Amino acid sequence: MMVKKRALIYKFMPHGSLEKYIFPREEGTIFLSYEKIFDISLGVARGIEYLHQGCDKQILHFDIKPHNILLDENFTPKVSDFGLAKLYATDESIVTLTAVRGTLGYMATELFYKNIGGVSCKADVYSFGMLLMEISRRRKNFNEYEDHSSQKYFPSWVFDRFSKGKGIEIRDSTEEEREMVKKMIIVALWCIQVKPSDRPSMTKVVEMLEGDAELLQMPSELFLYPREMPTDHYGISSTSSDISLLYEDLITEGR
Repeated sequence: MMVKKRALIYKFMPHGSLEKYIFPREEGTIFLSYEKIFDISLGVARGIEYLHQGCDKQILHFDIKPHNILLDENFTPKVSDFGLAKLYATDESIVTLTAVRGTLGYMATELFYKNIGGVSCKADVYSFGMLLMEISRRRKNFNEYEDHSSQKYFPSWVFDRFSKGKGIEIRDSTEEEREMVKKMIIVALWCIQVKPSDRPSMTKVVEMLEGDAELLQMPSELFLYPREMPTDHYGISSTSSDISLLYEDLITEGR
């Protein structure tokens, strides 16, 4: 009796995941230029936009992070690992989940706080924002070993600086490269807003990344920030509904 077997066949991605290029752990890792980093960011944004609006059904990924972005021979990014993804009708703006899903550090606030809005494709927008923030400076968003305590959580530190009209120092960079990084950070700050309704769609994100950095405005609202995070939280994936909350409870009804 012949037994039928099924197999998933994936295209080989010779450069592996984006994670090793923005968090290099070994000598000899290829250093990507800011232009290449920006192109990768834009490619990921277009990929997520396609998942949300380019298919017969909208595909919500729920686990956008550096490890799940694979790079081909030309460093063209591919969104991978759809183990937590869900399919929904294109006319469904709010979706139902039976458990929290994603990776701590990239999970949208509405997955923890139900009073700020329902779960939707904006959860992926939040995750992309956290990813984009890390790509822009080649560092994890949370670094407990940072010398200056104010810089341990990069998003809040850079929000404070940009809000005060200050920039960030980037050694050995051109004016064009600094503008790219500035654009990526501002777009990231919009993506990680607390309320889903305050975040742009991925179509708008692509438009902002393709546009002029000088035309981008800073968001006026500050966002949630971690109270305490374990050093390895970026590698912890979970679908459990009883994940310990790692955010300051700054949200009140009606905010």
